Amino acid sequence: MNRGYIFILLATVFFSSMEVALKTVALDFNPMQLNCTRFLVGGLLLIPFALRGLRQHGASLSLSAWKGFAGLGFLGLVVSMMFYQVSILYAPASVVSVLFSCNPVLVLAFAFLILRADIRPQHIAALAVEVAAALIIIDPLHTSLDPTGVVLVLLSAATFALYAVLGKKMCARYSGVAVTCFSCLAASLQMIALMLASHIPPLADMLRETAPMFAEIPFFSGYRPDNILNVLYICVFVTAGGYACYFMGMEATSAMQGSLVFFFKPVLAPILAMLILGENIPWNMWAGIVLMLAASMISMIPTWEALMAVRPLIVRHLLHKGR
Repeated sequence: MNRGYIFILLATVFFSSMEVALKTVALDFNPMQLNCTRFLVGGLLLIPFALRGLRQHGASLSLSAWKGFAGLGFLGLVVSMMFYQVSILYAPASVVSVLFSCNPVLVLAFAFLILRADIRPQHIAALAVEVAAALIIIDPLHTSLDPTGVVLVLLSAATFALYAVLGKKMCARYSGVAVTCFSCLAASLQMIALMLASHIPPLADMLRETAPMFAEIPFFSGYRPDNILNVLYICVFVTAGGYACYFMGMEATSAMQGSLVFFFKPVLAPILAMLILGENIPWNMWAGIVLMLAASMISMIPTWEALMAVRPLIVRHLLHKGR
């Protein structure tokens, strides 16, 4: 098996547990405080692996490289994950996880526009089925969902899709784990700066009136013995492990194949939310999950066709080598 698919499988498992893990501590921390913690710890843990990745790619940490990591981290971790973290306060974890999994629609569009990736009819069909699944889940005519949560998670999906495609370009030069590590560190430094700024009196006064969630953001409050294991799981496995496996999977395959994480995630994540958080999964959610699973199967058709096409060549090579 291509090692890229092993990384994609691991990323799917880690990312599928993300909403459940975040939901368990969402009320204990400010959203930016928690994001800063998990990206800082995750980035620090990945430094040894990132340096090895740089050596393997013959790359170095130039000023230009840091600018790229800073821009990538701001887009995909500061902006996208802030939308995401706040959306969990307004919508059930299962709904957030499934709607966020719609980002392959935008990954495909951005990959075509930026990377000039090949788009097959099967990809279009899979994405059409996925859009239909999202509409069934939202059920716009009868929904009881808070529209704030829906809008925030869709904005998060859009910015994360752009982050994934731009990250794919950088992975080819610096390695997937290096891109993950240094974009996490750059994003955490940006969040520390924003958190410090939120304590400046004139700005803090303005934020208290307009966006009280972002006024005087705490640095150390909320950490308790009963939630520290959850925080460590979020930092080590969901963040460091999940993002590293995601980018290494894309590096070994493609941006479209990497987005398979978000085809399978909506199947696993609601089940975890039901089992761990006790969330009710209505019929329309199950119908949407089935459609998303069908979309993932359709999207894999080009990969299966490619494997079947090269299979005779591999057999002939092995027979020739045996002679």
